Amino acid sequence: MLRVRPIQFTSDIAGWKRLLTALGLVCVADHGGWVEFDSGAGRIALHRTALGSPDDGTTVFGVEVGDLAEFARRTTADGTRAELIDADHGQAVRIVAQDGFRFLADRAASRSTSPEADPRLAVVGTWLTPDVQQAARELRNIGARPRHMSTGAADFTTKNGGILVVRESAETAAGGLAFEYDGDLAALDTRLAAAGVGSAMVGSVLTIPTPRDGTTTVAQAP
Repeated sequence: MLRVRPIQFTSDIAGWKRLLTALGLVCVADHGGWVEFDSGAGRIALHRTALGSPDDGTTVFGVEVGDLAEFARRTTADGTRAELIDADHGQAVRIVAQDGFRFLADRAASRSTSPEADPRLAVVGTWLTPDVQQAARELRNIGARPRHMSTGAADFTTKNGGILVVRESAETAAGGLAFEYDGDLAALDTRLAAAGVGSAMVGSVLTIPTPRDGTTTVAQAP
């Protein structure tokens, strides 16, 4: 299995809870400083951090898989470096790409997401890199399914929910938290307003302010 599950570091978990709930996600685990939300496709984890810390407001690229050892074996066999490690939160697989990008694959607690989440909303994980073609090969090696390829961008779906995208950038990094919506974007904008969440729609993209002066986007699904 493969599911998108970025981690959003924040000093304002309550603010993010309100925003994600308004978007149509459902809280499936709440441990105070670690909260998980399901969308119709993909999952998001909120990780509490101190106000003003360097990681406050940052997003960490990540995925969930079923069998860690088997995932590491298959990924390595397909040509991408993947190693079992003992992380702070338990065992995980660390993927190291040729451009230096690193991310973790954690063991999924379940293969399905909550049926109460808005089925039209998908979580998007973004990889920024100078070498789009190589990053795309790395994502294929972890089991992502190509959806669209061009010189400066690559989009992938995953078997158990969520979208992974690669975008050209001068530096290698994780992009911010984003979503796709396979429905009426104007209706979503109205729903957010009714919940007291501000947003601005330009064309097929909805931009939403996030806690601590950040933004997230919801793009119309192709």
